[in-house]
Amino acid sequence: MMTIKGKTTAEEAVKLIKSGDHIYVQGSTSIPEVLLKALAERGDELRDVTVYSGFGVAKGESPICRPEFKDSFLVDSFFVNNSVRRWIGEGYGVTTPCFLGEVPSLFREGYWKVDVAFLNCSLPDKDGYVSYGVSADVAVSAVECAKMIIAQINPNMPFSYGDPVIHLSEIDAYVEVNEPLVEVATPRPSEAEKIIGGYIAEEIPDGATLQIGVGGIPNAVLSALRNHKHLGLHTEAMTDGVLPLILEGIIDNSRKKILPGKSVASLALGSRELYKVMDYNKDMIFKDVAWTNDPFIIGENPDVVSINSCLEIDLTGQICADSIGQKIYSGIGGQHDFVYGSSRSEGGKSFLAMLSTTSKGDNKIKPVLTAGAGVVTTRFQTEWIVTENGKANLKGKNLPQRARALISLAAPQFREELEKAACERFGYSFLRLRN
Repeated sequence: MMTIKGKTTAEEAVKLIKSGDHIYVQGSTSIPEVLLKALAERGDELRDVTVYSGFGVAKGESPICRPEFKDSFLVDSFFVNNSVRRWIGEGYGVTTPCFLGEVPSLFREGYWKVDVAFLNCSLPDKDGYVSYGVSADVAVSAVECAKMIIAQINPNMPFSYGDPVIHLSEIDAYVEVNEPLVEVATPRPSEAEKIIGGYIAEEIPDGATLQIGVGGIPNAVLSALRNHKHLGLHTEAMTDGVLPLILEGIIDNSRKKILPGKSVASLALGSRELYKVMDYNKDMIFKDVAWTNDPFIIGENPDVVSINSCLEIDLTGQICADSIGQKIYSGIGGQHDFVYGSSRSEGGKSFLAMLSTTSKGDNKIKPVLTAGAGVVTTRFQTEWIVTENGKANLKGKNLPQRARALISLAAPQFREELEKAACERFGYSFLRLRN
């Protein structure tokens, strides 16, 4: 019953939604909040509407996540973000485990039905094209597969080049809004994080192609790269941390083989300054996450360095990055894709970094992972591990050697108990090793 074709109100646009529909909601810092609010106003009328939610930073909790809507909307998240975390934790929503780079295939191969895509788009250019700017990621495939597209047209959305571009005439209903994008402040690294950043920067050669995760540690690494030369960027998320390196010419992408001369990302999250730099910037290209996160494409660049964070690690090198025990906290994102991709790159390296203890002082290097914790990066793939206490390359090391190396990265007060655990697990093969 698609009777609207063009400009309308949010209230009229969401009348196109039917019970039983499946809706993709754009993520990153561009969640279309006006459309979601209007959708929530129809909560009493609708039943069994599935809402796909992915990586994003929202202004607050989603308006559809209310107890009275438990039979109206089912949130199915492939990366748990702040807008749906409580709702899913209470058992009203669900999560689907998958690599972020594989989500597009779930749409394209029909595993996930997409009736409607909700977008947040830029103003049209002179030819009538709009961009969904900060969020190409899985939005590109969702739009491709959706039967209907409903969009916010927003002057605050930068026009980015690459895949996230669509002609206004292809949008079934659009709403003009003036909503600032969420701004994600650049975390100021702590002293311990600065130490970690320095350890990693020492291992990064000039000319390396970077994939940088999100948070204090990745930003500490970027801050420590100011004396490097000819770096490249092929990453999942572009953040404010890369801006100084781009503006100063340290990231010039001159030695990349894939899209040389261009900074490549799948999504962006940062400040208004980042969005301003992105706007109509042909040196920044945003691509479908199935492409940016393809390990075989990643591996074609030389000296790929992937830098990601984790929540805990066991003595064999198993990495948990998405859950706290049984509680799903976030998602796998592109960690696995870039760990594997860097291993395929000539001269490539992957780093997994964390503070050695939690904010409460608990140990994050453990004899075994917390019960229920998920393994995001397997011990077969783990390479460099870095904490404020040092760095260790686990590649080629046997299990007792790994344990010995990881114990040296733990906080001193936990090393004795880890030594005992390693002795019990590995026996004499561990005891015979010397520091």
